[in-house]
Amino acid sequence: MKDPAQITLTQLKRALLDEDTPLPAAYLYRLSDLNDQDLNEIKSFWSEIPVWRKQALMEDIEEMSENDSLLSYENLSLFALNDEDARVRELAIRSLFFYEENSYLDTLLEMLEKDLAPNVRAAAAFALGHFVFLGEIDELAEGRLHEIEDRLIRTFTSDDALIVRRSALEALGYSSRPEVETFMREAYYSGNKELIASSLFAMGRSANSEYVSLVEAMLENEDPIIRYEAARAAGELEAATCRSRLLEMVDDPDLDVRLAAIWSLSQIGGEGVMEKFIDLYENTEDDEIFDLLEDAMDNLAFTEGEGFFGLLDVDQMLKKDEDDEFEDYLEEWDDYTDLDDEEDEL
Repeated sequence: MKDPAQITLTQLKRALLDEDTPLPAAYLYRLSDLNDQDLNEIKSFWSEIPVWRKQALMEDIEEMSENDSLLSYENLSLFALNDEDARVRELAIRSLFFYEENSYLDTLLEMLEKDLAPNVRAAAAFALGHFVFLGEIDELAEGRLHEIEDRLIRTFTSDDALIVRRSALEALGYSSRPEVETFMREAYYSGNKELIASSLFAMGRSANSEYVSLVEAMLENEDPIIRYEAARAAGELEAATCRSRLLEMVDDPDLDVRLAAIWSLSQIGGEGVMEKFIDLYENTEDDEIFDLLEDAMDNLAFTEGEGFFGLLDVDQMLKKDEDDEFEDYLEEWDDYTDLDDEEDEL
């Protein structure tokens, strides 16, 4: 791959305007950590970039930001919040999910109220959930938290588009405001599958065990979207009573439901979970499930107090720690490392 640091802005402009050639990965890395001068140069030709290319660029930035914490696209994403295309604005919000500056909070509140596109208002509402969470853990001023909650409550109880109201409810999942429970239950019993899904999402965020029975009931729902959200919520709530049903859902006909069940089991732990994971690890032919299983096994070890040791990290950790306790732990993972060795031989 070409060294991103060696890419000039002239080359970057040419690549972004070239509609016939996919943008090489090196150019995406070049867009990280833009200084003011570079950003101003990009602003000068931003309007010339085809809309589809800007959308694809922001999709790539969202994914890369999520997968590599060393990359920083904040400057470009903040600028893209003002793009004429609604999809670009939406993706810009999504790529800034962990950005916590007060000025950005003000921008989100304004976009929630004034942006003309429902998908952008929905993205702004959902992003405000992170600030609600910060307020609940006392990392945001109480007055600001209440301001955000008031705006989200006003949105949920309004006649705005359903996608916007759903996102507001999901954002409120972190809130301890007493009226939020009423909203979640109203959505749960609404008969609207999309509202039910959002209520389950919010319940998962609530950390309130009182919702476990409601979540558990929806694990049997015929709609895969609702089963998926119920499975996710069960894991977030660490609902041990859902374990046996989640073990069955690992074989659900819907792939997303299977993935959600696996991860939730890693959050809950307990009898039969590791055995199920080993069986899946040996027998699955689905790459998505196989990849998730490695992370799920790591997370299960952490959940059950075994430490956060990944299958691929065992040899490295062995060099660092030779005491008896660690040796005992490694013996419990022999079957997994043997599986990796067998796959390598194949």
